[in-house]
Amino acid sequence: MDHPLLSRRRFLQATGGTAVAAALAGCGGGGSGGGGASSKELSFVYMGTAEQQATWNKLFAKFTESHPEIKLKAEGIPLSNWGDFFNKLSTRIAGGQVPDVIQIATEGQRLFASKGLLEPLDSYIKKDQATIDEYYADMDPNLIEWDKKYASTDGKTYYLPGEFNTMCMWYSKDLFARAGVPEPTAKWTWDDFRHACEQIKAKTGAFGYAADSAYFAAIMPWLLTNGTSSFTEDWSKPTYDDPRVVEAAEFNRKLVADKLSPPPGGTFDAFTAAAQGKLAMFGGGRWPIISIRNLKATQKMGIVPWPTKVEQGSPVGWNGYPILKASKKKDDAWTFIKFLISKEGSSTFAQLGGTIVPARKSIANSESFLADAPKGTEYLYQALSYATPIPSPDKGAAIQKAIEDGWKQVLTGNAAPGDALGKAQTTLEGLV
Repeated sequence: MDHPLLSRRRFLQATGGTAVAAALAGCGGGGSGGGGASSKELSFVYMGTAEQQATWNKLFAKFTESHPEIKLKAEGIPLSNWGDFFNKLSTRIAGGQVPDVIQIATEGQRLFASKGLLEPLDSYIKKDQATIDEYYADMDPNLIEWDKKYASTDGKTYYLPGEFNTMCMWYSKDLFARAGVPEPTAKWTWDDFRHACEQIKAKTGAFGYAADSAYFAAIMPWLLTNGTSSFTEDWSKPTYDDPRVVEAAEFNRKLVADKLSPPPGGTFDAFTAAAQGKLAMFGGGRWPIISIRNLKATQKMGIVPWPTKVEQGSPVGWNGYPILKASKKKDDAWTFIKFLISKEGSSTFAQLGGTIVPARKSIANSESFLADAPKGTEYLYQALSYATPIPSPDKGAAIQKAIEDGWKQVLTGNAAPGDALGKAQTTLEGLV
């Protein structure tokens, strides 16, 4: 099993994803719905642990303060991966319990849009064009382009691109100092990374890096920085047997074999280990911030772009907050979505320590986001300039499982990299 704290974007695992597709296939088209205010509550469902929900609740209180006419009923589902979240959500939808608004990460956006469950937002956008234009003007254009390219299959707009996560390397400044190793720079390489792991292990006994098999957080960064990916750019063909993928897997396997990384699986808690000086580095987006703050380790940590071998690279996944077609509260739902993308909402969430990077450039570069955060936090937004959307074809469930299973076999030493990834490639070719 993957380290839970590294698996922010684990989505649609085999059982969960299959169940999602089956459940959604049976309820496409949604209900008749209709806009207009009513006295009923506006329901919003999102994924969040108890720790994360405390932060979300403060954001919801801000919304209620601004819009007392709307009674928001927000429900955070405390699961650690997107697969379980959407499995639970799809079961509810198939059973007729349809929220008004839901949180959907990149990996599930095509699936939900293709099943006819969502209300197109084009008419709402046209009505509030000035608001949306102001929002888009405050955003990296890559996010807008990716949302149009990947989140819809019929040309309609179902999502506004929202907050996102990219991948950078979090590191313990204390451990680097204890080992006498210079802190990494934005231009460091795989060789620099490996050398730092070796020195820190030799001089302090601490692990260098927490290798893992999570698709978004622990596989894709190594592929992209080696000039390759899991799929072609249009997501039509898998490339998981590319020699550069094999090379990246071998590199990670050697970290485990040389005991520079703890064995994969188990209950190893990367965030706590780093805060306690037992782990030098772990990969992460913005989401570790709540735990790191709670561990009072913000000043002990730094963030730096992922080390490179061929080029800079990072996966990116973003939030969407669609309105369900069956919603009876579409106007209120649109008001809520506009709050989430507003400067007020974005700034509040960033300041509270939300687990995602603000889509608004002005907020990402402000004290709301950068204060009480590790040195180098600005790299998370800057990664948008060279990031690649996490490949998420329609059959994302089985695809992700094949990718992670193959990588896991390499990490554990149960199969040679070429054999494990070649087998995974064959599976992937049968899914697209």
